[in-house]
Amino acid sequence: MTMPTLAEVEAATAVIRPFVPPTPQFAWPLLAARLGCEVWVKHENHTPIGAFKIRGGLYYLHRLRAERRAVRGLITATRGNHGQSLAFACRVHRLPVTVVVPHGNSREKNAAMRALGATLIEHGDDFDAARLHAVTLAEQTGFEMVPSFQRDLVCGVATYALELLRAVPHLKTVYVPIGLGSGICSLILVRDSLGLDTEIVGVVAAEAPAYALSFAAGIVISTKTATSLADGVACRVPDPEALSMILAGVARIVEVSEGEIARAISTYYTDTHQLAEGAGALALAGLQKEREHQQGARVGVVLSGGNIDRSTYLEVLKASLDDRHSGRSTG
Repeated sequence: MTMPTLAEVEAATAVIRPFVPPTPQFAWPLLAARLGCEVWVKHENHTPIGAFKIRGGLYYLHRLRAERRAVRGLITATRGNHGQSLAFACRVHRLPVTVVVPHGNSREKNAAMRALGATLIEHGDDFDAARLHAVTLAEQTGFEMVPSFQRDLVCGVATYALELLRAVPHLKTVYVPIGLGSGICSLILVRDSLGLDTEIVGVVAAEAPAYALSFAAGIVISTKTATSLADGVACRVPDPEALSMILAGVARIVEVSEGEIARAISTYYTDTHQLAEGAGALALAGLQKEREHQQGARVGVVLSGGNIDRSTYLEVLKASLDDRHSGRSTG
């Protein structure tokens, strides 16, 4: 697919702005002290659903209704944030939406989607199984199947990248999580459109490494499983178009362990008092892993995803306290 232009991203900003004010980017002193570099956090956890996905959903619905008013409803698959995005947008446009999630999905994300008006269906053991079921249901119901990676979604999500790169000049590197690719591809798009030399580093969970394997091989590599604390990025099958853009525009992809993800969640709480889910903390986990390479640099990290179940969060913070009391480093 042809990627959106900078003018289209700016137009998408005007569509999204009535519902999503610009999110802040802050340089946190404690993060700088911990990591030895100037760390700018792009706070996409401050959107109405706690993730940049809301931008894509709003712009997708705007474009869909502009091109074709007769839409019966939407259907999609998600681990939570994409589904919340479409549910939010469908509430604005007064359209029904069905969201398919895997069994065992976050109860609190499920509750948030229902509260936004979505009909929730549980199917399969992971995102990709839920996605295949959503495709089948779309054929049966006549609802519009919305993928997680699509041109209008990328254009809407790219508004966060435009805010960040215009607000914070001379970033050496930006670390960004990779789910199916809208967040990182939108960052590549804006970076290139602005003519910047900022390097972009993707971060994936080691337990969901499909994009890292595909990046190394130069072709789509699927995995049999993808189960991680960073459930929002736990996909088994990369999107070919997203991978093509990532191959052309990303410096490298970093894999982080479950322990490194948990430590990044804890670090966000300790150093910024921000709530991050696993996927939301992924970028910081990548920077923590590479901190020796970023000493003295100006670095950005994208915090997209503040939707972590209470029980999981308590477990992560307790483990962090246990590490501290035992003398093990959590840095």
